[in-house]
Amino acid sequence: MSEQEGAAWIPPGADLSRPSAARIYDYLLGGAHNLAADRAVAHRLEAIQPQVAAVARRNRAFLRRAVRFMLAQGIRQFLDLGSGIPTVGNVHEVAQEVDPASRVVYVDYEPVAVAHSLMLLKDNPNASALEADATDPAGVLGSEPVKRLLDPREPVGLLAITLGHYLPPEPDVRAVFAAYRDALAPGSHLALTHLTNDFAVLRDPRVAETMRSTQDHIYPRSRDEVLALFDGFELVEPGLTTSANWHPDRLAAVVDREDDGLYAGVGIKPAS
Repeated sequence: MSEQEGAAWIPPGADLSRPSAARIYDYLLGGAHNLAADRAVAHRLEAIQPQVAAVARRNRAFLRRAVRFMLAQGIRQFLDLGSGIPTVGNVHEVAQEVDPASRVVYVDYEPVAVAHSLMLLKDNPNASALEADATDPAGVLGSEPVKRLLDPREPVGLLAITLGHYLPPEPDVRAVFAAYRDALAPGSHLALTHLTNDFAVLRDPRVAETMRSTQDHIYPRSRDEVLALFDGFELVEPGLTTSANWHPDRLAAVVDREDDGLYAGVGIKPAS
């Protein structure tokens, strides 16, 4: 039986030959919604940098902590850009465990990620998924799921977890983030993580070269470039740091910056 025939989560007509970052990430996290082409790329990445799976797990843990932080500030609606394949501990699970009325819209341009999200969420009236390009803020914000589930008058938790480094320099990445910021109510939060070459763990150019064999090229950015994506937001303590070292769980091991590979932070849109 082929992968297409054996997987109800793969939509008809999906290109199974071209790896995707969403499915590679799912594999690195131990998920089951990935294909042979994705696993092959993941194995090449691990051969270059054995810590790549640890980077993925730390990123996922940051997402959960950031969502819990936002919930503690009263946020009850979330827009997850570049959401990927849903796995255990996804945004709606974390948020709705605290408040079942929390609303979540997942956005991804990868058809497999969206198809599986919709399948997973079919009985959840407070969560949905949208197939769209995150670099089109007007299209995302004007979509049916966003208009149905998210109230523009109330603060939103905007999640851009490992999104920015898949966006090329042109069009201006800062303008994309600014468009979302301007559309959100005061008190909205932005959480993001972003790959960087500033740290040793992902400095090897073969990492980016390997990702060029997928549909998702990566564009690592410096600290100043990542910090610019928070323009108009007030960073909460400890500011822009690394994924493992942003509000770590009390029993979490300290991770050296050089071993992390991801900048991370949470900002709040102030009252005008």
